[in-house]
Amino acid sequence: MRTLCASTLIGEFFVIGFAGLVAMKDPGLATSTVWTVSGIAMFLCVALCGVVTRPGGITLGWVLQAALVASGFVVPTMFFLGVVFAALWWASVHYGRKIDEAKARFAAAETGSTGSSTPDAV
Repeated sequence: MRTLCASTLIGEFFVIGFAGLVAMKDPGLATSTVWTVSGIAMFLCVALCGVVTRPGGITLGWVLQAALVASGFVVPTMFFLGVVFAALWWASVHYGRKIDEAKARFAAAETGSTGSSTPDAV
């Protein structure tokens, strides 16, 4: 799950950066506002990659996704992106867990077929 969730967060990092560039073209938004919102969100995406497997990491991911949706009140483009990111986060968590379960089953089957978890010394 770590790889899938971290990949999703890094993808969000890049999309938020590009969205910030697009949002800067909006004459109703100050550049500092756009980059404050985008910069904080980008930093949190990268920081969360390091804690996603720790207790509460997935919950922090959900908090980040909710914050991205809420940032739409400051930068309206983020409403749409926040909802898309929340859907991607759900898919990463859901399918990441399924992948982890499958890996565990394969590892258990392999360990069971060889009789031990360590290779024999030659």
